[in-house]
This record gives sequence, C-alpha cells and structure tokens, in this order.
Amino acid sequence: MGGQDTVSASNSSATEWLRVSPLSKLATHSRFFLTLRSQEGEYHSLILFRLTPGQLPESGIDATTTTQDATTMTQSLRDQIYVMEANCPHLGADMSHAEIEECDTGVVAVCPWHRYDFDLKTGHSETGLRACTYTTEVREDDSGVEHICVETPEGGRNWRLVEFRPVSEEFADPPPPPPDLSHLSLSSPEPKEPEPLVPPDNPPKTLIEWAVLILNTADPMLKVQRTRHAVHLFRTGQLKSIGHRSAKAPRPPDVPPREETYARNTVDPGKMARRKNRVVMLHALANIEQWAIDLAWDIIARYGPSHPDLPPAFFADFTKMALDESKHFSLLTARLAALSPATPYGSLPVHAGLWESARVTFPSLRARLAIIHLVHEARGLDVNPGTIEKFRRAGDAESVRVLETIHHDEVTHVTTGHRWFTWVCARQGVDPVRTFREEVRRGWRGDVKGPFNAEDREKAGLTPDFYENLKGEMDSAWETGKDPQATVAVGYEGAAGK
Repeated sequence: MGGQDTVSASNSSATEWLRVSPLSKLATHSRFFLTLRSQEGEYHSLILFRLTPGQLPESGIDATTTTQDATTMTQSLRDQIYVMEANCPHLGADMSHAEIEECDTGVVAVCPWHRYDFDLKTGHSETGLRACTYTTEVREDDSGVEHICVETPEGGRNWRLVEFRPVSEEFADPPPPPPDLSHLSLSSPEPKEPEPLVPPDNPPKTLIEWAVLILNTADPMLKVQRTRHAVHLFRTGQLKSIGHRSAKAPRPPDVPPREETYARNTVDPGKMARRKNRVVMLHALANIEQWAIDLAWDIIARYGPSHPDLPPAFFADFTKMALDESKHFSLLTARLAALSPATPYGSLPVHAGLWESARVTFPSLRARLAIIHLVHEARGLDVNPGTIEKFRRAGDAESVRVLETIHHDEVTHVTTGHRWFTWVCARQGVDPVRTFREEVRRGWRGDVKGPFNAEDREKAGLTPDFYENLKGEMDSAWETGKDPQATVAVGYEGAAGK
C-alpha cells in the first residue's frame, strides 16, 4: 500500500514507534493518508502534513531558495512533519484538506467544515476541543537510510501500517498538469450537447445528492469529472451536509445508465471471450473500474439514509475510494488509447456482472461490504499479480506501472471493506469471521477458489479463517433469472484472461 510492504516498531521508554516511510519519499507530496490497525483489529486514520519551509514559524528558511545543501534539506524535512488524527473531533470532518495557518503559539490546522483550529503539535484548539496528535522521529535503519517514525495510538497492541499514500495529486510537489480526459469521449451516432459539470437547475447541495447524480451520469468522462468535483467539495467543506439523515434524501438507481455505444456492446458474462490480448484486457479492466466508481457512490447513497449512525469517516473512506476508482478508470483508458487508438473505451464487448452481483446485496450494508469488498475486491488482489506479469512479459512497462498503482490502491479498498464490515459487526454484536462466512454462504454461488494472495489479504485484515474453505450456497439464478456469479468470473478474473 503506497509502496509500504513492511513496518517495524521499537520501544523507547513507554512510547512505541512505528516506521512509516523513508524520509526522502515525503518530498513528493505535502500530505499523506496513514491508516493503522492494531492486533485487536482497531483502526486509526491519521494525516501526515509536510509543511513547506515558509509555513514554519520563525523557520529562518527562505521558501523560494532552491540551493540548500543535503544536510539543510534533511533537517528541513524533519522540522516540517506533523501527524494528527484524520477526522476533526468536533463533527468528524475529513482533515486532509485543512488549511494550515500560523498563529502566535505555532502552526494550526483549520477544519474545513466549521473553521475549528488545532495546534499541530499539541492538538489544542481555542474552542476547548483537542485533536489527537502524534510525535514523529527520524531514525536510521541498519543500512543508514533515514525513516520517519510515528508514535502509536494509546491502547491496542502491535500496531501496523496498512495504508500510506499521498492524499491526492492536488498536494503533489510540484503539482502535475491537469489530466487529459479527451480519450474518454465515446463516438455517438448523433452528437449531443454536453452536460455541464454542475447542473444549472437544482444543483446538488449534499454528498448524497452528488452521489445519486453521479450514479445517473452515463457519460464516463463526466462521471470522472463529477467524482473529482464532488470529493473536492466534500473535503473542503463546501457542501451543506452529507445528507444521509434527511427524510428527502434521493434514492440511487437500480442500474446506473450507460452511454449508447457502451450499452449496445453489453453482453452476458458467459459470452465474454476467454483468451485476451492486452487491448482486450485493458478494456475489460476499465469496465470493472467504471462499475467500481458507481459501487463506491452507491454504498454512500443506498445505505447512508438507512444507517443514520454511520460516522463521517465512513463517507470519507468511500469518497476516497470513488476518487481512486475514477483515477484507475482514467489510467486504464489512457493506456487503451495509447495502445490502440482505433479501439476506444466502449467499443468492445463488456458485461455488467459486477453490478448484478451487487444487486444481491441491496437489502443489507453488511452483505454489500462482504460480497463486493471482501470477496470481489479481495479476489482482485489474488489475480492482479498474474495480470501484471503478463504485461511485464509483453514488455509493456507503462501498463505495468499503471496496474501496480491500481493494485496498491486496491489493497487499501479491501482494508476499507474490512474496517467497516467489522464496525457493523461490532455494532450488531456478532463475530466478524462467522458473520462474513454466513454472508458468503447466502450471497455467493460456489467455492471461493485460490490460489490466494495471502500476504496482501493479510495486510487488508483478511486472515485465512475468513476465506479458507469458503463456499457460497446461493441459488444459481436469483429472482431476475440472471446469474451474478457466472462460470466466467464477473470481476477481475474475467478481465485477466487466460
């Protein structure tokens, strides 16, 4: 996850330290997500801020200077790093987009929702609230490489790092150019007027309203753009509310619409070709990612109103997932356009098997988390390395880079599924492993087969007792007469070819 495959902890007095990253890797971005999990299964989400020299009080460093020696640069990085909890202690706002301001006592992070400010060193706020902050240290490993280490939360044992990655390219240093999405436009027999990013009539004011609008957006380019816009509004406190406690919250569609060209090429999963070249595989993977964008928004829109106790962190996690899936879709379609300009996205046969599988879970958030995130996405962790190897053998280094980025992100998505599945189980007073196996028995057909990527599954929280000897007993066809888990896998296996 974010390139962090191993962590180490050591004890200094009463403080336990967790290794996060080589210090040099923090120079690429100014903000990073950190997710920690204890041996007992407790999760803590943190934000690491790397301030610019000009943001530091009395730093004495000219922010415009670019000719610092290596020692000065290293010391500067050390002085710039702060870590605090990812959600505001007031009402749970995502702090990843907090404004950083200097005050008389130091540097504060200002919550984007209600402007509560928190000292980055002490966590204290003038409002009387206090955010959890975590001391950091720089330590050398045995080979002399400097690593940033962070103190672990109180309570819990054997904390480990399960996610470390930049918040977004918005905080890249230097910022990248705007992405080119022109390759996402599908040719249509009858050109039509493009829809605006924000509807002029009755524009969405809540996160739920944006989720439903995006689900009803057929144009994939507009779906990606609206996803980025909605997540930015949510993270920067520009929405009226999440909206899941409103009696007037809109309902999501039973099936998200698709562009005419795409819809025309939608076939039954069983009719998909088994042997696939690189272009067909990229097209199939892009199809999965477009449905994954919808599934991230659907879990927000479908289950938020029926679960008013869901905390803001749930919505922060799944908006982050929606943003990831839109990034993956854009990366894959860009590679498709580069490899075969005559084969635009939507021009090859596709299927909606992943959504059909999700429809089985409509009545239950717990079932959705189990079937989509802990079966389908976990199966992606199993087959992705083989897919990457096929592209590597073909000498396609750029596609390998894209697929490795996607795989690292997908480990965090399974982690998110595990986090909220265990949260639901704790609220309901049931055992997560036994409950997961029961959900699979009711909502899946046939064996969940290996070989399993045990290492990445374990990183995501799935120990072997979750998935070994796991079998679903759902009828081979459900009420619509469709088989959501056909012989041809509806998810990543079906895209990987043979």
